[in-house]
Amino acid sequence: MKKLLLIFLAFVLGINIHAQDYKVTFMPSEITFLPFRANFEEARIGVLYYSENANLKLDLGGTTEILGIEYPASKAKLTFGIEFMAYALSTSYSGRRLQIDAVDGFFGGHASFVKFADNGKYLARFRIIHNSAHLVDGHYDETLKRWMNDDKPIPFTRDFGELTFAREQIAGDYQLKYYGGVAYATLVRPSQLKKYSFSAGMELHTNKFYSEFFDDNLNLFFAYNFVLKGMPVYTGNNHFMLGAKFGEWYGKGLVFYLSYFAGKNVFSEYYTNSIKRFGIGFYVDIF
Repeated sequence: MKKLLLIFLAFVLGINIHAQDYKVTFMPSEITFLPFRANFEEARIGVLYYSENANLKLDLGGTTEILGIEYPASKAKLTFGIEFMAYALSTSYSGRRLQIDAVDGFFGGHASFVKFADNGKYLARFRIIHNSAHLVDGHYDETLKRWMNDDKPIPFTRDFGELTFAREQIAGDYQLKYYGGVAYATLVRPSQLKKYSFSAGMELHTNKFYSEFFDDNLNLFFAYNFVLKGMPVYTGNNHFMLGAKFGEWYGKGLVFYLSYFAGKNVFSEYYTNSIKRFGIGFYVDIF
């Protein structure tokens, strides 16, 4: 994890930043590094419905910037923030409540950097995240007093550092972002999990088609995220999204999307299961 931090610092310090010319802001109003749309391990508030089995993926979380340092002469910004999030698997509705089967929780912090260029941005983000997973009462049979399907909770933990670099380019009414990153976990349970993982992806969006809905922009987008994890054998996870956001791309708004995922189950209590899922969802950008 220290190596990832050093690489991030080397990237930031390698940019021509004038230390005598900066502005410090507490609780900046704008987010520097927009969470990746197709990455499940990003903070959001929303629901994803899986048509195959009527299960729901429920997302609850948020990310915010605490401190920002702007370098006007270099057209650059460095920010520090926190993020807390969880996603839960709902398998049915009973007794006037959703039956929550499994939960993955995440919390940690990040440092983000952006360098503005003539036709876009260069970005970097370093995150330190704790991830733990749990089976909960929706997977427990009260009548038989045992876990369903004879499953037992797996003590699952990942404490990891993640370094990601991204490039945004503007071409007329379209904007393309592509990125790649590496993560290293200082602690994993079960111990058979690999400590290194790798990610890459892209996002393409346009506000060429304007909507009078909410008197704001309509952004159409396509997003793809690839993750290579050792669970314990290295396997690729692919997630494709096609959607629309009502609102500014970097501001508050409502997102509707179609989703297709193929890979290891994103709910870590079932990390050994390979799945393919089509879903329909929405979430709210609150930054």
